[in-house]
Amino acid sequence: MVLKLEHVTKRFGEFTAVKDLSIVIPEKEMFGFLGANGAGKTTTFRMILGLLDSSGGKITWDDEPINYSTSHLVGYLPEERGLYPKLKVKDQIVYLARLRGMSKSEAVSELKYWLERFRVPEYENKKVEELSKGNQQKIQFIAAVIHKPKLLILDEPFSGLDPVNVEMLKDAVLSLKENGTTIVFSSHQMHHVEEMCEHLCIMHKGSPVVHGSLREIKKAFGKKNLVIHADFPLDSLKNYPGVRKARSTMEGIHLQIDGEDVAEKILKEIVNKGFIRKFALEEPSLNDIFIEKVGDSYE
Repeated sequence: MVLKLEHVTKRFGEFTAVKDLSIVIPEKEMFGFLGANGAGKTTTFRMILGLLDSSGGKITWDDEPINYSTSHLVGYLPEERGLYPKLKVKDQIVYLARLRGMSKSEAVSELKYWLERFRVPEYENKKVEELSKGNQQKIQFIAAVIHKPKLLILDEPFSGLDPVNVEMLKDAVLSLKENGTTIVFSSHQMHHVEEMCEHLCIMHKGSPVVHGSLREIKKAFGKKNLVIHADFPLDSLKNYPGVRKARSTMEGIHLQIDGEDVAEKILKEIVNKGFIRKFALEEPSLNDIFIEKVGDSYE
């Protein structure tokens, strides 16, 4: 069940929110969407869900169009939370699960499982408005996954969560993936995408600027990061041939360089100058790639 977007465009009057987007999201994988606010991520999600019609191109899942007949197979966690504040957690989740074709008893037992997993079993009979923002997020997540969707779309799932809850939610997302759910998620936080996704797409002003497997994207970027901590000044390396960017740190220097051969030359240059505590050649981070491709327009 592959999700395919082919030359998808969405216009609102004169404004083009998504421009000629073609991507393939492999089955049972986690796919990351990155982009600044206004890059077109949420509009793309709404088209995948059938909440918005595209202005051009086509979206298929398992070679079939996505519409109301497939909605019970899809779960969605929107960026703007949408729970009923006055309803009790149990009543709300059961109602939403029934809309997805589940029986009441099935829904209640799934809810109990998730509340236990998130260590909040006592919230079953609380009103949503009585919960903290982070705990409302957990309930919203449960609403998105209660019916065991085959495709799960998460729009900024970790925003506003403290580190403990981020880890808890992350574990839940990864276990769904291991059980065969295809997951598409957007995040502002590069490290989450880097940690969890095999494939990704960076959007900029409605267009994909980078798309593919994370490994291939990093390889194609060509540049590496070199971190050096030493007991002698390293500032002279800022102008060394093959150094693209340099940032001094408390312990030493952080360089972006053109490749491994540059690292080798730098090591020969400094090896006799004093004690080197750390000399580490690292893959470019997603952050490096994002900044290069999208530039200063990112907030």
